[in-house]
Amino acid sequence: MLNLDFTVSREESGVRLDRALSRMLPDSSRTFLQKIIKEGCVFCNGKCVTVPRFPVQHDMKITVNMPELVLPEAPAAEEFDFPILYEDDQMLVIDKPAGVVVHPAAGNHEGTVLNALLGRYPSLAEGLSTNNRPGIVHRLDKDTSGCLVIAKTPEAQFHLGNAFANREVSKTYLTIVRGIPPRQTGELVTLIGRHPVNRQKMAVVERNGKTAITSYRVLGSGSINDVKLSLLAVRIATGRTHQIRVHMNHLGFPVLGDQVYGGSRAKVEGVERQLLHAWKIEFPHPGDRRKCAFKAELPEDFRKVLCFSAIDAEI
Repeated sequence: MLNLDFTVSREESGVRLDRALSRMLPDSSRTFLQKIIKEGCVFCNGKCVTVPRFPVQHDMKITVNMPELVLPEAPAAEEFDFPILYEDDQMLVIDKPAGVVVHPAAGNHEGTVLNALLGRYPSLAEGLSTNNRPGIVHRLDKDTSGCLVIAKTPEAQFHLGNAFANREVSKTYLTIVRGIPPRQTGELVTLIGRHPVNRQKMAVVERNGKTAITSYRVLGSGSINDVKLSLLAVRIATGRTHQIRVHMNHLGFPVLGDQVYGGSRAKVEGVERQLLHAWKIEFPHPGDRRKCAFKAELPEDFRKVLCFSAIDAEI
């Protein structure tokens, strides 16, 4: 059993216990956290609390006795064949290719980043009893390429997870969208939640969603077969599911190739995936908290569209 200790910040004071834990343990679902609270695995200032809605207070000491997870089947170790942008004894940063899923899920049990990590670092498998995603501190959609940060130890995963949860990570993406925004820069602040009709999609909603903050800058524009296109640098201050894709489509400029949110408007001949690339990332090192900054160069399919559309931008 793994014991985790936290101290409630001033900003978290008054928040429900399950909500506070979901921010402290971003890799765990709210349902799972509510379950372990009710099972008596969570202590506040040394006293067992079994009510998920219990309000936490500033400076309160929270201890979580994380139970072992029973997995239906452990992910298989596979060959690691990803470009490494950086590596030390606590973490590594890879350039994830498009088409690769980050961790196993329904319909994707093989060929994921986690499978490859278990092949390169067998010691990560020791954490599978308490964490079904050892090393994984954030994710990219299957068809999104670019910078992916990975922890090599449980301690590093804990600190990197907190950095993401506390918005200490700066992420900049490059994307090609259909259309030309009327302003060179812009920001969108909305709620994002499940689509009211298609529950497999996300959408901008008026209630029952989470705050999502996206800002963008137009780097250049062009066209392919009279279809106007723009290259954008996009920064996200939050990490909601499909955030950039949802926000760009909401603005009327869907990500090129994103047929889930952009439909037929996102189609351009020769583009076979959503053109979204995790270009730059900055965050505090999990060991000494020094500033780390990395960049993943654009993949070939992205560059071809820039060339064919005559988009000229310094990247």
